[in-house]
Amino acid sequence: MTTTTLSTTPEAAPAATPTGAGKDAAVIRLSAAGLIRSEWIKLRSVRSTVWSYALLVAFSLGLAAIMSASLDLRGADVSMVPAANQATFVAQASTFGVFFGQLIVAVLGVLTISGEYSTGMIRSTLAAVPNRLPALWAKAAVLFVTTFLVGLVSTVGSYLVSSAVLSGKGLHAGLFEPAVLFPVLGGALYLGLIAVFALGIGTIVRSGAGGIAVVLGIVLLVPIVLQMIPAAWATSLLPYLVSNAGINMFGLMSFSQVPIEWWVDLLVVLGWLAASLVGAAVLLKRRDA
Repeated sequence: MTTTTLSTTPEAAPAATPTGAGKDAAVIRLSAAGLIRSEWIKLRSVRSTVWSYALLVAFSLGLAAIMSASLDLRGADVSMVPAANQATFVAQASTFGVFFGQLIVAVLGVLTISGEYSTGMIRSTLAAVPNRLPALWAKAAVLFVTTFLVGLVSTVGSYLVSSAVLSGKGLHAGLFEPAVLFPVLGGALYLGLIAVFALGIGTIVRSGAGGIAVVLGIVLLVPIVLQMIPAAWATSLLPYLVSNAGINMFGLMSFSQVPIEWWVDLLVVLGWLAASLVGAAVLLKRRDA
């Protein structure tokens, strides 16, 4: 009996050492850099990400070429067109793809989180990040930066395509002219924001199909329905929808009878984004994985 007692006691003591080391290792994995790196690996290793961004760039370049080529200036004196009007049309052609690109990145934003729920990876993510919210913020940051950069590539590339086509028709506008540069940057910014908004919706719904339906309903269906309602209150709501404010943010279309400053549209988009992320954060903390 004495031998058994002596052999059992030493085995219990070393067992506490790996546990403590495991806690230390878990703390190290909670660093912000580690979370960002982890979310970046997740985002770029999924096929849907590559296809979504490829479609975004392809649609943007293609639509810019189509819109520029469809402009018929035969018989018109292009030299009489004011420089401001030329820059406006170049900007419109350069950002035309944003109208459709917002749908692509919205779907991607939902799939970024719903894919983890469908595969069960979310359990590993939340086990590594017990506080949960840092994982959501890291995912949102990576998605925003990546989408903004790809969106910038698409809008700048669209500018190069449209300016090359339009210059052959006598229309010229430099990229760094404010009337062109601001819409190009604003379009990329809006794409990044709408992707994060969709991420919040996807976290709330926790379903790929359901999240996509909700996001596309808000971005695409609700504006159409309100435009069909012959009532003053419906018209008054149009400028404050996330998609309408986002498109108006870079100055190419207005959904209000009263001019709205770009920073007001930006605040509207940020309000929608904040609402989705706050809802996502609350439910992520309260619900089981």
